[in-house]
Amino acid sequence: MPLAIAVTSPDLVISPTDGPVPDAAVLRPPAEEPLETAVARASVLLDRCGHVVVPYPDSLPGPYVRRLHAVRAVLESERIALLPVALPPLAVGVLARQLRQLSVSDLSPGVLASAARLLAHYIHAGALLSSVTRLDRVEVGLGAHAASALPGARFAVLLNPGPRLIRVGGGEVPAGPGFATWMTVARGKPVRGGDWVLETLAARWQVRGAQETALPEESRRWWGTRRAVEFAAAIPDPSVLYQLVASVRREECHWCGLELIGDRCAFCTGPLPRADGAGRGQAPPPPRRGRPAASAVPARR
Repeated sequence: MPLAIAVTSPDLVISPTDGPVPDAAVLRPPAEEPLETAVARASVLLDRCGHVVVPYPDSLPGPYVRRLHAVRAVLESERIALLPVALPPLAVGVLARQLRQLSVSDLSPGVLASAARLLAHYIHAGALLSSVTRLDRVEVGLGAHAASALPGARFAVLLNPGPRLIRVGGGEVPAGPGFATWMTVARGKPVRGGDWVLETLAARWQVRGAQETALPEESRRWWGTRRAVEFAAAIPDPSVLYQLVASVRREECHWCGLELIGDRCAFCTGPLPRADGAGRGQAPPPPRRGRPAASAVPARR
């Protein structure tokens, strides 16, 4: 049976860049439906798809996170993988799209769910902001706080793969990926010079293409402002994504028996024994820049 990818908000369902991609199931917060309804909907999804993987921003409100765990507990199911992701909301949507692309391959549910940590490593994510006074995701110095009060101030914040904050206007651009990517951009309230992301950053990073989508609602909480142009540059080609995941050594979870990569099962959360898991599941080198040789992603049978 196919594996379902679920997200915690409709604005995390990002359209594919090329070719058909399975839809994501959209879960709802506690304020929008009672627990009984959430459990019933999750049960139907499990019956139809077998396993469900739920990547969500680690900034998701506590009541919503508790609702996700309550649904899983009521169903007494280890076929639901809840994956908090330390990426900005737009990047979480991009990651979910990558998982949706791979959900039609022959990767087993355990491997695909545990691959989320690996794929997140290759997403370059950040935002262009007009103010960093409420930003708590990176260290903000006194100078940046003071500059936020100046008219026309703009800041480029890179969160992944490493935190970096620069003031836009001096010609400095954060270092980008050394491999082929596609950039997804989401705009909130207008930011002066908001075209910098596509005209300067995307050009310097030599992205293969770009698309725009709606700014996720959760982004306001993440960045501390609605005046943001959020961006995420990620590998668009499912064949490259498949090669990345397939190149990592697979293990068997000694708790639930599923295959996995890395050091922890995404479904039962059981860790690999230290003696067996040390040094395994490490991220392979990133693919080289440019279009890879064509290769089909093996389909799920």
